[in-house]
Amino acid sequence: MSPPIASRLSTSRFAPEGVGSGGPADRPERTRNALPERTRITLSVNGTRHTLDLDNRTTLLDALREELTLTGSKKGCDHGQCGACTVSVNGTRVNACLCLAVMHDGDAVETVEGIGTPDRLDPMQAAFLAHDAFQCGYCTPGQIASARAVIEEVRAGIPSHVTGDLSAEIALTDAEIRERMSGNICRCGAYSNILAAIIEVDESAEEPTDATREKNR
Repeated sequence: MSPPIASRLSTSRFAPEGVGSGGPADRPERTRNALPERTRITLSVNGTRHTLDLDNRTTLLDALREELTLTGSKKGCDHGQCGACTVSVNGTRVNACLCLAVMHDGDAVETVEGIGTPDRLDPMQAAFLAHDAFQCGYCTPGQIASARAVIEEVRAGIPSHVTGDLSAEIALTDAEIRERMSGNICRCGAYSNILAAIIEVDESAEEPTDATREKNR
């Protein structure tokens, strides 16, 4: 009778190349091939260049909050499900809690601190105030970051799940906004006000300015 299958299996025999069984003989090799635990990276955050020495496991969100004290971006779920940590990286919105900071060495990051100033609000910030598009305010930085990105995505012709005709110009409908903002949760339920704020900014951007009217005369 052949021996039981468990006794005929070998961890080292079936493990991927370079991965040992975990026995004493394998530990020195594994130690020699270990990756560094910390990495020096450079980030451009809100137009300012920063050099950071980080644990490789540090998320972009923790680097922003703990290393650079930019606490506007919030840690909600820490699983990429609430959108409170949304920031822009090289012009694309990302969930900062899901990104390792070392992945973004050399990248340009924009947080809510880089969007407008108290004396000169960004149009989206002003619209959120005008439409009471928040209550507790915890999710608001991520909501504003995503809302600004939504308008840019539509202008760039990037379709969403609800976009009907992919060959036609995309209109920023209520359905488009709700779909594109679905990754940002507002536990206070200010969704209709957020929708109104985004629509206002989109419509005001389409209206010709005085300079444009003068140029077109």
